[in-house]
Amino acid sequence: MTGSAASRPAGARARRRDVDGIILLDKPTGASSNQALQRVRSVLQAAKAGHGGTLDPLATGMLPLCFGQATKACGQLLGSTKAYRATVLFGAATDTGDSAGQVVAESAVPPLQPAAIDAVLSGLCGDRTQVPPMYSALKRDGRPLYELARRGEEVERAARPIRIASLTRRAVAGASLEFDVVCSKGTYVRVLAATIAAGLGTHGHLTQLRRLWVEPFGDEPMVTLTALEDWAAAGGWEQGTPPGLLAVDRAFPELPRVDLDAGRSLCLRQGRALDIQAPGAPGDLLRVYGEDGGFLGLVTLGEDGLLRVQRLFVAGAGTGTP
Repeated sequence: MTGSAASRPAGARARRRDVDGIILLDKPTGASSNQALQRVRSVLQAAKAGHGGTLDPLATGMLPLCFGQATKACGQLLGSTKAYRATVLFGAATDTGDSAGQVVAESAVPPLQPAAIDAVLSGLCGDRTQVPPMYSALKRDGRPLYELARRGEEVERAARPIRIASLTRRAVAGASLEFDVVCSKGTYVRVLAATIAAGLGTHGHLTQLRRLWVEPFGDEPMVTLTALEDWAAAGGWEQGTPPGLLAVDRAFPELPRVDLDAGRSLCLRQGRALDIQAPGAPGDLLRVYGEDGGFLGLVTLGEDGLLRVQRLFVAGAGTGTP
């Protein structure tokens, strides 16, 4: 197997590949988002990689991994709507907000009546603010808050606007509630779980969290780390593309499409504005494709009717070379 671990000399480093695309990893529990990213990057031998939205080590589920040109879409995915399935255990609060932390407060659990739960969940929907937890990757003076929290320090955090699009009860078992939430970027489900508990007159912390989807991939299947490692063990790139590798433009399915001929494709890659008829209104983003059907990037439709580059997703941008 050329390029495989078995065929490389001892101590040799794998050659990095220019991989372009998105993998919707079903992140396993226990791994941080970056650990999961680096494992998949190693399997793919990818030169450049990033992820679109952090998941706690406790959490499982959809973690969009972006490779090569697709890393330019990470910001878009970070700001997208997300859906989670979570379980909160009532009666105890922890310093981390989940089962990985130490219990810091306990209280009696009231009768968990469906009507009372639904009233609390309904009241939390809509636009609201949320104070980020100390155990988070947000930074203060260049240092992650979780580092300060581990030293027993607590600093003031400003409340941030979030939106809870839906919050629904799935099941009640003993002192636990399983619920689904669809929410905006920046929403901490650990904090939401504690807020639900407070609304019911008790404490609570997360025991399970799974991200079901990240917009715009609501209907896309996820791929497991095991499946990717099996692909690599069976020959990797010698047998074809890895399972679940999506094209870069799958991150922008709702944007109108514009196809260009060879001359206009070259002009666009050189950063020049295009005077062509295109769908949409001034300010709209559009997807543009070259004469061969390949995705070139995103453009903005100006007030003057010209298409201007918003971001190119091709190599050699600005030079006119492939």
